[in-house]
Amino acid sequence: MTLLTTCDGPSTEEELLDVIGRYWGYDELRSLQEEAMLSVLGNRDSLVVFPTGGGKSLCFQAPALCRDGLAVVVSPLISLMKDQVDGLIACGVPAACLNSATTVDERLRVQAEIQSGKLKLLYLAPERLLTGQTLEFLETSNVSLFAIDEAHCVSQWGHDFRPEYRGLAVLRDRFPGVGVHAYTATATEQVRADIIAQLRLDNPTVLVSGFDRPNLMYRVVARRGNGLGQMASVLEQHKGESGIIYCISRKDVESKSTELNELGFKTRPYHAGMEEAIRRENQEAFLREEIDVIVATVAFGMGIDKSNVRYVIHASMPKSLEGYQQESGRAGRDGLEAECWLFYRGSDFGRWQRLIEQSESRDARDAGLKSLRGVDAFCESMTCRHKSLVEFFGQSWQKSSCGACDICLGQQELVPDALIIGQKTLSCVLRVGQRFGGGYVSMVLLGSRDRRILDYGHDQLSTHGLLAAENLRSIRGWIEQLVQLGFLRKEGEYNVLHVTQSGQALLRGEVTPQLVRSIGTASDPTTPADTWEGVDRQLFGLLRQLRGQKAIQREVPAYAIFNDASLRDMARRRPSTLAAFQGVHGVGSRKLDEFGNEFLSLIHSHCLSAGLTMDVE
Repeated sequence: MTLLTTCDGPSTEEELLDVIGRYWGYDELRSLQEEAMLSVLGNRDSLVVFPTGGGKSLCFQAPALCRDGLAVVVSPLISLMKDQVDGLIACGVPAACLNSATTVDERLRVQAEIQSGKLKLLYLAPERLLTGQTLEFLETSNVSLFAIDEAHCVSQWGHDFRPEYRGLAVLRDRFPGVGVHAYTATATEQVRADIIAQLRLDNPTVLVSGFDRPNLMYRVVARRGNGLGQMASVLEQHKGESGIIYCISRKDVESKSTELNELGFKTRPYHAGMEEAIRRENQEAFLREEIDVIVATVAFGMGIDKSNVRYVIHASMPKSLEGYQQESGRAGRDGLEAECWLFYRGSDFGRWQRLIEQSESRDARDAGLKSLRGVDAFCESMTCRHKSLVEFFGQSWQKSSCGACDICLGQQELVPDALIIGQKTLSCVLRVGQRFGGGYVSMVLLGSRDRRILDYGHDQLSTHGLLAAENLRSIRGWIEQLVQLGFLRKEGEYNVLHVTQSGQALLRGEVTPQLVRSIGTASDPTTPADTWEGVDRQLFGLLRQLRGQKAIQREVPAYAIFNDASLRDMARRRPSTLAAFQGVHGVGSRKLDEFGNEFLSLIHSHCLSAGLTMDVE
């Protein structure tokens, strides 16, 4: 292995740029990367939270080349270590890993390279690092820094808690004066504070990049049956492109992979229960693009450096928003557009709940159930998906529409009898004694005869079955909207619903809520009708202005009037009559009655002045 020329001594941004230019081929640093690297060079502890694909690894890899000694990187998975080391070696960086798959000869070779000063980065699992033998060896090896990758694993409040990570606090005692740097893509404020405390970081630099991934299109869809047809539709749209499908269980992984292969797709399974050699072979086949799709449990993908994943599918509800943000974030790491599909059913909550309740500690169970309720609310919410994720991680959202999720682009319409629905819902919350969450109240309103409802005698309530004509997802969605509008609030660790003072006013009919529901194809995995082909952009702009005016007048989101796909279709078809207008994507009878004439008038006026033909097929 060639000895690397480093920039030992005081380092500047210019020297860092020289290193990353030489070894990675980059000519500039991303936002906050310079600050993260300078913390490493200045030997000041740090916590770096960048989204997947945000360049976390470079924040310790490049400075490691600019410092004398060995950088030790803690990594939780063999596959993750291998990917990182292979990538570094390909760039000409002397790096290695030691794990259970390492042979004796390889271990001796790595140790010799460390002692000679040739090796710059060493990747270890926490279990191996914390053995007495390894710690003693490293104490004589001129360690320059410790980088804790996937640092959220240290926190029981995170989505992937690993008890062995807690032992890393000993590094502070065994290696005084050596900087410790934590890196993760997913950490709420609570998790960040826990990471700092558990790793005993000393007055660390804390850098949190923006969590929004504007190139990702989020779609949350009710699953039909086992979801195979819906998933196959997405795969068909992305034929020849790389994708990941996440499942809850190993059994689901095996069955989905087999069924999709029978339909003619090229997939392979991946989960922790497989033989290591087969699992590694399947991962390599995906990375080499011998197959298009990997079907996996969440054991797959942590740190996988594959930038051209064009879609990520969750075949069922994930167990936390932290996990979802990280897993879906593996799509579009190249900055190009990518899709994130989440197919779910109410039964997913129960499956995860049973798994979480098997946790050994009460704290782990409580944290897991809290996270599960959060992602359940996300699935049912009518709030912009990007906004929900960004605000979940403690950052503000200023945009009126993301333009890249099913809520902002999907078909939505105002519910005409929102007052009655709101009164029925709040009345049910009161009737069950304000002692239950949204899922239970929804089932009572639907008229369910679930065992719990019968045991409590709530099938005898006057509110039982009041919304039997609706579906469960719509009812859950309205409950979440009533919470967001301030008519209901959630209390306690179980998110028990309570009627607010504003809710009392609603019950008296003194105020009317504005509720929306999804219609049309928003629940179907079809190619989104948002192409610009044939669209008159000037007309589209005028239609957006009119839509904005109507939204302001009615105090509703713009998408509740018409979504962008509908406006593009109007600007493409340029209808001249109400009958033709009704053929536009997303125009139902109610919207035809309320907005048809005014939008038609604008279309006719523009076409007349611009000399455009109308009623384009």
